Amino acid sequence: MGQFSGGCCWSFAVIGLLTLQVIPALARGPRGEFQQHGQSGTLPQFLQEPVDAYIVKSNPIKLRCQARPALQIFFKCNGEWVHQSQHMSQEHTDTGTGLKIREVMINVSRQQVEDFHGPEDYWCLCVAWSHLGTSKSRKATVRIAYLRKNFEQDPQGSEVPLNGMIVLHCRPPEGVPAAEVEWLKNDEPISSDGVINTRGDHNLIITEARLSDSGNYTCMASNIVAKRRSVTATVVVFVNGGWSMWTDWSPCNVRCGRGVQKRSRSCTNPAPLNGGTFCEGMSVQKSTCNILCPVDGGWGEWGEWSLCSGDCERQRSRECTAPEPKHGGRLCDGVSLSVENCTGGECAQDRKLLHDPKPQGVEGSSDVALYSGLAAGVVTVVVLIVAVTLYRRSQSEYGVDVIDSSALTGGFQSFTFKTSRQANALLMNSSMQADLTVSRTYTSPMCFQDSIEKELMAEHLLLDPMPDIKVKGVTESSEYPIISHPQTFPRGLAPDYRGVPVGPTLGRRGKNPFNAQVSQWTTKPVHRASAVFNHTGGKLMVPNTGISLLVPHGGIAEDTTWEMYMIINQEDSSALSDDGTEIFLSPAVTYGPTGLDLSCPIAMTIAHCAETSANNWNIRLKRHVLDKWEEVMSVEEESTSCYCLLEAHRCHVLLQQPGRYALVGESLNQDAAKRLQLAVFGSPDPSSALGFTLRVYCVDDTPHAFQELGVAERSQGGRLLEEPKIMVFRGNRNSLQVSIQDVPQLLWTIKPFTTCQEFSFSQVWTAHQRPLQCAFSLERYSHHSSTHLSCKISVRQVKGDEQLLQIYTSVLENEKGVVPFCSQADCSVTSQTGSRAFKIPPSIRQRISATFDSANAKGKDWQLLAQKLQISRNLCYFACQESPSSAILSLWEAQHQDSADLDSLACALEEISRVQACRTNSLGHSEEERGSRDSDLNHLG
Repeated sequence: MGQFSGGCCWSFAVIGLLTLQVIPALARGPRGEFQQHGQSGTLPQFLQEPVDAYIVKSNPIKLRCQARPALQIFFKCNGEWVHQSQHMSQEHTDTGTGLKIREVMINVSRQQVEDFHGPEDYWCLCVAWSHLGTSKSRKATVRIAYLRKNFEQDPQGSEVPLNGMIVLHCRPPEGVPAAEVEWLKNDEPISSDGVINTRGDHNLIITEARLSDSGNYTCMASNIVAKRRSVTATVVVFVNGGWSMWTDWSPCNVRCGRGVQKRSRSCTNPAPLNGGTFCEGMSVQKSTCNILCPVDGGWGEWGEWSLCSGDCERQRSRECTAPEPKHGGRLCDGVSLSVENCTGGECAQDRKLLHDPKPQGVEGSSDVALYSGLAAGVVTVVVLIVAVTLYRRSQSEYGVDVIDSSALTGGFQSFTFKTSRQANALLMNSSMQADLTVSRTYTSPMCFQDSIEKELMAEHLLLDPMPDIKVKGVTESSEYPIISHPQTFPRGLAPDYRGVPVGPTLGRRGKNPFNAQVSQWTTKPVHRASAVFNHTGGKLMVPNTGISLLVPHGGIAEDTTWEMYMIINQEDSSALSDDGTEIFLSPAVTYGPTGLDLSCPIAMTIAHCAETSANNWNIRLKRHVLDKWEEVMSVEEESTSCYCLLEAHRCHVLLQQPGRYALVGESLNQDAAKRLQLAVFGSPDPSSALGFTLRVYCVDDTPHAFQELGVAERSQGGRLLEEPKIMVFRGNRNSLQVSIQDVPQLLWTIKPFTTCQEFSFSQVWTAHQRPLQCAFSLERYSHHSSTHLSCKISVRQVKGDEQLLQIYTSVLENEKGVVPFCSQADCSVTSQTGSRAFKIPPSIRQRISATFDSANAKGKDWQLLAQKLQISRNLCYFACQESPSSAILSLWEAQHQDSADLDSLACALEEISRVQACRTNSLGHSEEERGSRDSDLNHLG
């Protein structure tokens, strides 16, 4: 639409002036044209004026104007007339008044508004003419509508206590026209009520927060152009815990005397919710109680005899008053009245002798003889007990009894070791009593508690070269690894085997083979186990470490015996690489002896601390050779030298070459993570009577690492204050911070500058098996202050995960509650030999191997066995084995050593049986082979 300018404008103005002059003249004509046209003498009145409008995107808007009476209407925009050609007009006569009504409309485009550069917005008005003059309408502005994307202020999430006030601020994006604001909760519109108020400044206010007010809040701004959503703000309404009422006092824990009674309360009034704080204070109160003990009655002294009565009897009495029975005590036993003849039996009635005369002193002499015989018997029994005890000690050195039971073992000696032991030094519940009657034969697991007993084992124990032999030793004080040679036993073996044939070197008594090996170990092994194995195989374990070794049945040649050992060594990650790119993920495990000759691989299980849920690690198996670590294989690669099956917390390895092995990891990105085990111990401060020390440890999440920590803490009187927790530590180069929180400031003071301590990333990342420790020293204000301590220990990685350890404890020794953490009750179980070590009976295992190692027209059956047992990778390793099925079954045994469930294997065999039945029918296999498979399945089922 064009606008008049220059000559055109002047022409239009001249026409307008002529019109204004001509129209009044015509009105004054002799015939009165006003009346002819029905016009009255009034100025134009606007029935519709142009209104403000917004241009959305590129769509033009329309401005309308309507007036009566009106001979002509024109628009003027920004002070200039709009060309007549751009007007769209129409007119009609009002039937009621006869006045002429004219309506005019123009279009305004986005380009016109953008091209206008004036001090104010683009505006338009209309001018209407009548016979008496002109009238102007209101100005209508025309603006381009828009709404920017970004909010000037997004609402922020918050945590608010129950009945607290929630205030969410929102400033919508700039826009024309101004945006209207609407609040959404969980993507549903919310409306104002008595509790929720949306104010004119767009803020959302909830005066009293309810639990139902928790949710995700979004501020939505909209105008005629678009809608915009703010960042979602999460509001959590939490409830702080409150104590319930105390329960009634429990009965006294003793039947009589001084005891303890308890009452408890729970943090359920209300219970902490949505992250609310736990109740402060103790949940259990103890109080001393005194229960009067029952007093059994006792007889007092006999009274004086009464005078002899006419019946030749006299009486005396006594009372149950020394003491009197009280509080439910028993009454006195016996009679309170004694009656006896008072004439020595010579009292006569009616001149007759009533009693034969009895010599005095006979009754008294018989009592003396009775008591003398009893005393002599007691003395004789005591003398016999002392004599037997001295004899047994003289025949048994170091407190060990040797009991000959050759009649029960067919000519072999069975030894029973009864050890007198002190309390268990491992970290366990202090209330558990040591077992002083442990009795083990050489066919059962044995755990030596000191080096004397182990020396005794080496010197005096006769080993049977038949199945189920066990020789075990797991001590901290041992300084030598147990290493033997082919077809030999440990030193000190007796040459007399009672007629049983032995190997060529079995009865040899020679130089101690252990002493020569001491110098080759540069680091002291922390844990070790050893046992003698023969053709029947077995399992060797290091308790509480997650480390085990499985020797398959038939792995050792017949008539050959090996003494095998397994040792856990502490290694430093700096030995791997100077730049720290590789770290140990498991303990270093050594098994031997060197020169061990096996016909099939052994299965070794090693615990590790890698977080393997994502492919963020390159994990390798390495072997220590000549003071350096050499790669054996990557767990994700194919190899024919060994096989690795990596699980979430452990790795199963099939090996044939003895040596020292470990799992080593190289992080591929910053998301690589390893698990840490966090524990907090406490003990009184020896330098201060009011002091108490908290020690926080971070160790790799392997049983071996934590077991070492427990032994060390127990030795210095520490007690575990909270169950250990697991934390994921990521390889993002960020440090680890340990801080103490919520210490009651009115009761305890903490050493300055120690509330928050920090470990560098490299300290945590490369601290293989070595615990990281930080300590917090606290002190009570006085002896009268509370002895209870409640606080929180926060362990967090910067820009990573966080764990909280909640401490509730008492600093008094007699009130402490030690949290037991020793997971394995019987430390003596270090090996099993023969059929008891395996889930699958040896005869069934041999038949399964013989069946599935054979080939058929469609391939090797062992491949189908591997597939059904979820073994899908690195099958080339099994193909290189003399018996692939036996190696697969060894791997299955290692996986399921903690569970006696054969269901998975039975199900796999059942599926294979159905497949093989179809193959047998099509290929004409013999019925005997099918029957063999079905028999194996029946035995396992």
